[in-house]
Amino acid sequence: MEMNVFVDQLLAAAKAGGIETAEAYAREEESFSAKAMDQQIEQYEVSATRSLSLRGTVGGKMGYASTEAFDDEAIRQLVEGVIEGAALNEEEEQDEIFPGEERYPELAAEENDFAEVPAEDRLAIALGMEAGLRAADERIRLTEGSNINVSQNRVLLRNSYGLNLERRGSLAFAYTVPVARDGEATAIGIAFRVGRKLKNFDPDAIAREAADEALSMLHAEPVASGDYRVVLRWDAMQSLLSAFSGIFSAENAQQKLSLLAGREGETIAAPIVTLMDDPLRAGGLASRAFDDEGSACRTKAVVEAGVLKTLLHSRKTARKQGVETTGNAAKAGGAVHVAPTNFYLEPGGKTLDDLLKDMGEGLLITDLSGLHAGANPISGDFSLLSKGYVVKDGKKVSPVERVTIAGNFYQLLRDIRAIGCDLNFPGSGIGAPSADVGTLKVSGK
Repeated sequence: MEMNVFVDQLLAAAKAGGIETAEAYAREEESFSAKAMDQQIEQYEVSATRSLSLRGTVGGKMGYASTEAFDDEAIRQLVEGVIEGAALNEEEEQDEIFPGEERYPELAAEENDFAEVPAEDRLAIALGMEAGLRAADERIRLTEGSNINVSQNRVLLRNSYGLNLERRGSLAFAYTVPVARDGEATAIGIAFRVGRKLKNFDPDAIAREAADEALSMLHAEPVASGDYRVVLRWDAMQSLLSAFSGIFSAENAQQKLSLLAGREGETIAAPIVTLMDDPLRAGGLASRAFDDEGSACRTKAVVEAGVLKTLLHSRKTARKQGVETTGNAAKAGGAVHVAPTNFYLEPGGKTLDDLLKDMGEGLLITDLSGLHAGANPISGDFSLLSKGYVVKDGKKVSPVERVTIAGNFYQLLRDIRAIGCDLNFPGSGIGAPSADVGTLKVSGK
């Protein structure tokens, strides 16, 4: 059944069932994915998924239910689930259904070429990366795979007040992971492309970049433990920002899961640090005109010149704090939580080479692992397995691995000395440029 028709039936059933105000949130996604290994397509999948959630108020309390089924039984279960959920809801602060805004920002339509690129040409990108790796250097004879993923989605948000919103999104990304071997030494590299124009994906260029990364890490060794000046390359900086992005959520702050509660207006970072949340960013991977409650989205500085200007809010967290929502409501299983959109550290004017030259001696960290176990999103403490390069006289001189960098994210924000111009968004709405983060503790040999 067509999604709009089904949602009409669901909202009618919700009203008939005694749900006072109701909201339906539907999402459709089509995806294509393939993985090449050893010059063959090892995995290949085309899928289409649909999900639907209903939330509504009964007796002033909110209930939630969700499903992936689209039939009469699903409608019955959704309505009953909302009624049962509302009866069990004992939260002091309740969500509410938002009637909608008078107007919403207009975003340029996303343009992609997915319909013009048939499956065989998509597979050729994955196979081309594999072939490019083999041709790059005789020391690369293994890979962990070359992957291509393409997806398109559609979101509908409708409610009993007559709100009727729709947005569409699309994304393609390709990446390859070569393994270099020289004698007993092995090293792994990675390179990827993200975008909406598959015809711009050059498999040879991606392969060369990944191969260079793997080869440059051969014979890496740990450095002696100590305090080191550190530059985080954009991908490492993005990983760290992503791991700690939750500290800027008002929802987490109100649940005492962030140390930023009540600190709006305070200086929390170096003066050169500005953190933006920009749902209206042209071409952004998380751009949108409305959030998942139907609030209009807007661009805002979360941290500006080191000063915390706002946390990210849904309507519920904003009411609790007595402020306006920032338009950062997101749905998960029907319930509303707070999430960033295009969230990034604003770039500076220096290249990565400039940052290394200014640092002189220290470490360039290019990869962080163990972010789930080694990063505490409440205290801000982190201790992460890392790899990268020793820097002397402003130049990379030797690869480094099997070291752990440790620090505190809140303090790191204060210690940032310089920010690069190489802002990247590696497959998500969270992005970062390279940054000189001052001195960190390093555990090595």
